[in-house]
Amino acid sequence: MVHYDVVVIGAGAAGLMCATEAGRRGRSVLLVDHSATIGKKILISGGGRCNFTNLHLSAANFLSRNPHFCKSALSRFPPSAIVALLEKYGVRYEEREHGQLFCAESAKDILRVLVEECRTAGVTIVLEQKVEKVRKTEIFEVATNSGIFTAQSLVVATGGFSYPRVGASGFGYDLARQFGLQVTELRPGLTPLLFSPEMALSWRELAGVSLDAVVSCGKERFREAVLFTHRGLSGPAILQISSYWREGYPILIDLLPDVDLLRAFADERKGGGAVELHSFLSRYLPARLAKSWCRAEFPSRPVKQYREKEIAELNRRIHGWKVVPAVSEGYPKAEVTLGGVDTDELSSQTMESRKVKGLYFIGEVVDVTGHLGGFNFQWAWSSGFAAGQYA
Repeated sequence: MVHYDVVVIGAGAAGLMCATEAGRRGRSVLLVDHSATIGKKILISGGGRCNFTNLHLSAANFLSRNPHFCKSALSRFPPSAIVALLEKYGVRYEEREHGQLFCAESAKDILRVLVEECRTAGVTIVLEQKVEKVRKTEIFEVATNSGIFTAQSLVVATGGFSYPRVGASGFGYDLARQFGLQVTELRPGLTPLLFSPEMALSWRELAGVSLDAVVSCGKERFREAVLFTHRGLSGPAILQISSYWREGYPILIDLLPDVDLLRAFADERKGGGAVELHSFLSRYLPARLAKSWCRAEFPSRPVKQYREKEIAELNRRIHGWKVVPAVSEGYPKAEVTLGGVDTDELSSQTMESRKVKGLYFIGEVVDVTGHLGGFNFQWAWSSGFAAGQYA
């Protein structure tokens, strides 16, 4: 057995941050991961540029059974803190729309910073360690394929089911349950939505077509790009709304959020109204979409032939196209896992279990899930930082 003050399981964003902070306090820290590579999710995110935070951060950007839980950690390690850390190492970054910050060159720059921070904090990193068993007596015993490590504190930063291609698993949830902690309902989030086979056949010719739209589900609404695929809908607006959508429920898509269609229609009729509806709509929508939408939703004929009641119905459908997806694409395409270790089980200040002294959960494994746009990485940094002050 080799003893450490702290063992952190999971060398992703949250685990690396936590290990560094604990090491800075003079704690002996072991960071273990089942993979042969550190920070795989960091490296592949944002097209290899890593959307590492968002300047417009607020608690409203997160889903959780307790919407207030994230506030403490986020306030103590805000976006400015991760920006300052990267600037310390000369990492260049760029701001994109909606306050999203990306690496200017490569996500490898962030990983380089995090690994160097661990090194200077004296953290021991051991990879290709499959954790086979965890138990607690007076201390934690973590049995791996290469031996047993013991620690006063155990931090679980193993992520969720999203990105299974990089080795994601439900290990953290199983460990929480082992120690008597509740885990909320788990489901994929930030994932494309799929049509039924029949609907997919009708709309597959639009694969690759995108437009700016407002997508809503219940009280939630997002305005960003919507992308048609061979099997359904994707794009930022769809990924955002997928975290609120449930199977069997409809979503509404405002195809023309900036167009007063009733006025445009009236102006066209004043000019004679000889143009076909699909041609009229193609002035505002991609031509392929206008034609397919009319074929499926509102038969096209010359504008002048529509009665007032029909025009009102057209306006309603264009600004609230009702789509009922069949399923989501699930974890293989999901960017996050919704749900996780119940926040009622954890201290919002320390991320420590209320039931098991010395046991901490951070990052995606906790029931805190961010919107698209850097919020989930910020939660990883913030929750990792919080636990690192106490573990």
